[in-house]
Amino acid sequence: MKETFLRIEHFTSGLAMAGACAMLVVASVLGMFQIVTRFILEQPAEWSEILIRLSLIWMVFLGIPAAFRHGAMVSVDVLYRSVPPRARRALDWAVAIAALILIAVILWWGWDYAVRGKVQSMAGLESISMFWGYLALPVGAVFCIFGIIGNLLDPKREELETAQ
Repeated sequence: MKETFLRIEHFTSGLAMAGACAMLVVASVLGMFQIVTRFILEQPAEWSEILIRLSLIWMVFLGIPAAFRHGAMVSVDVLYRSVPPRARRALDWAVAIAALILIAVILWWGWDYAVRGKVQSMAGLESISMFWGYLALPVGAVFCIFGIIGNLLDPKREELETAQ
């Protein structure tokens, strides 16, 4: 059961990271496009700034699950180093539960914002509903749940191992 969940988590974390990387590419390409249209062609494309902002929001919320998976999101390194080995597992559970509560709040209110945002449009790009901007919160939260539980089942502490 644990191995099956970890395989699913590996897939979902990879999918989220691929989405985050794609959003970084989109933001970079649109940023270059914006520079060309504004400073070379002297005809700015206002819509590109809104799409850059939207892609950066999606990039962040799709990148957070990887940080959770690698144990880099909630930093309790000093406390982790100072407690005895038996207490470390309890600390792992406490951090995971606190993170899951936070993610549950983001999931709940993010979905609420997305549903309420259906009737709003983005300033400068009126053809796109704010639903798509707010949807990054619950989608990222769902991916985070897999990352948090995956880190609880198979902890990775690369930042502790490489710390000076």
